[in-house]
Amino acid sequence: MFDDRVGAILRAMRVRRGLRQVDVARVAAVSAMTVSRLERGQLDTLTVQAIRRVARVLEVRMDFAPWSRHGDLHRFATAEHAGLVESVVLALVELGWEARAEASFNFGGDRGFVDILAWHAPTRTLLVIEIKTEIVDVGEMVGTLGRKRQLAGLIGGELGWAPDRVATALIVQDRSTNRRRVADHEATIRTLLPDDGHRLRAFLRHPSGTLDAVAFWPNEHPRVVRQRGPATRRVRRANSCSGRRLWAPARPP
Repeated sequence: MFDDRVGAILRAMRVRRGLRQVDVARVAAVSAMTVSRLERGQLDTLTVQAIRRVARVLEVRMDFAPWSRHGDLHRFATAEHAGLVESVVLALVELGWEARAEASFNFGGDRGFVDILAWHAPTRTLLVIEIKTEIVDVGEMVGTLGRKRQLAGLIGGELGWAPDRVATALIVQDRSTNRRRVADHEATIRTLLPDDGHRLRAFLRHPSGTLDAVAFWPNEHPRVVRQRGPATRRVRRANSCSGRRLWAPARPP
């Protein structure tokens, strides 16, 4: 029914404008048969690109939204990211860092958020952390982190932090798919992020030198561990060894 409704709407918009199917096809750079199939609701036979081209000619915006019977997928994805951010913040605070989640910035129209901005006062070290639950576009991911690194001094300055050293870390949720994608683009990633989880772990305990790292973080959030483990002592043991357990290095080539 949804496909039929889409076709009917686009046909109505075409007729209202006094256009023939061949007119729309010519401007959209598709075949007249494509327009005909679309108006008949045969979306399964067409590419998303072709559908959007035709819709654009008719000044109709096509939004494709994922849906699941399990509920709001956007809320689920956001909650997963927030849980990973909180887990990292807790580890930073435990190691003596001050951490701000979603530190906003706006400089000359360049605006956005730093997932985690961490400050180590004794060494005047500022750490920019980008959190990823899933790796999709490697180029965009690395480029975004580099841009935030360049602005780190200004962002930290607004919080009263004047760093002598700026470090960066890309923390990726530890999944086999993410590890595979990092391995597939290792040359690109390692050029800008040569350090691994071992170096990151050492840096967090004793900030010194430079740091540009990519590291993997486990799937389990501390709250999940609490729910599974009834004994408080077991939770403390998990936290106390977080330096060894959480900061898993990227796999070597």
